[in-house]
Amino acid sequence: MTPPKTVAFYTLGCKLNFSETSAIARQFTEAGYVKAPFEQGADVYVINTCSVTENADRECRQIIRRALRQTPESQVIVIGCYAQLHPEDIASIPGVSLVLGTAEKFDIIEHLHKTGVQPHVEVSPIQEVNFYVHAHAVGDRTRAFLKVQDGCDYNCTFCTIPLARGRSRSPQISTLVDQARTLAATGVKEIVLTGVNIGDFGKGPYGGNKRKENLLALLKALDKIEGIARFRISSIEPNLLHEDIIGFVAESKRFAPHFHIPLQSGSNDILKAMRRRYLRELYAERVHLIKQIMPHCCIGVDVITGFPGETPSHYMETFTFLNELDIAYLHVFTYSERPDTIAATMHNPVPISERKKRTAQLRNLSAKKKMHFYQLHLGQTRPVLFESENQDGFMYGFTDNYIRVRHTFDIGMTNKIIPWKLKSIHSRGEMLGQPADSTLAVSTVN
Repeated sequence: MTPPKTVAFYTLGCKLNFSETSAIARQFTEAGYVKAPFEQGADVYVINTCSVTENADRECRQIIRRALRQTPESQVIVIGCYAQLHPEDIASIPGVSLVLGTAEKFDIIEHLHKTGVQPHVEVSPIQEVNFYVHAHAVGDRTRAFLKVQDGCDYNCTFCTIPLARGRSRSPQISTLVDQARTLAATGVKEIVLTGVNIGDFGKGPYGGNKRKENLLALLKALDKIEGIARFRISSIEPNLLHEDIIGFVAESKRFAPHFHIPLQSGSNDILKAMRRRYLRELYAERVHLIKQIMPHCCIGVDVITGFPGETPSHYMETFTFLNELDIAYLHVFTYSERPDTIAATMHNPVPISERKKRTAQLRNLSAKKKMHFYQLHLGQTRPVLFESENQDGFMYGFTDNYIRVRHTFDIGMTNKIIPWKLKSIHSRGEMLGQPADSTLAVSTVN
């Protein structure tokens, strides 16, 4: 009897990519393939790519070559943003079998079976990508990533996502409610809402619709679902984070007090050059409102260093602005020129060495912000959802407001939300503690 073929997956980039990889993996399972760990080799490798930064492109090439070193005779399929933007570059890498664009990746089994001359490239123009495809990912049964929106109608000068994913589009609320209920039935305790521009929810599965539904209506519908203890919004633009959304999260018993809000720059001059749809004053207002009604809320920030024309004065505006904001952490990205973007043609590029220097400074600021946020919670009790992975005898979980907690591994605590007293901060940056209920029979050795 011929053993079933195996397939291995590698995902680069955002949580949205992870949810789509899971949807594609289910197609392979239904077609009779057996999922294998990437490091052990497989008959087919599927690499889901990102192209937000130059590093993402470089990492994609490294992963392709690693797969071929492990199993030289395997078929390597490359999908995702990098595949949509630069299919011929990927096809030129020796050993790549199939390159699929944004419109084609969800028909991956069909394309795999009809490949002839290799490498085979199937990439439609992004203007033809005008439909929404559902996706969700379940990791260790603790949390799931539910795709609620795709594409983007914004035109930020540094960003390739509209070129790689097309126009903003989203399904009906009723469909997402059904998917969330299905996830609840699996025992998942937390659902993270993912998308490219979640705040733009409501434009329909083909995009372009006048909004009959919106994000707030979606949040209210999900909030009523039994069986899911937590919902978390992965990221939302500040101009779309309206006061009614903030107020709803503050009152909800299920939506986590955690917002990740892209800023990109604290200089209005640079924000205008980026074609962002807000100025820093609006951003500061949103943060102030959140902390006013939810002092315990965790706020994360995306920021880019070294955008073309960012002078030392512009950078210090950003540093000072972030230093004074009541935020918990930063995701800092070093600007890299992306082909086919307006920013790539702008004058006065910042030297690479200076970009990296600014990135290092902001990452140091992020570490200080995180430490301060954690210190504010010492002695408090917050609900922790523990994950099932055993990492060298320890387990990890997150509070509702995104504080990472470390504890001695105990299988009985996995996928449970436990009131946890936060007692100290580990040298690695996680918080330590113990159950607030002393009757729980778990180890307290950290």
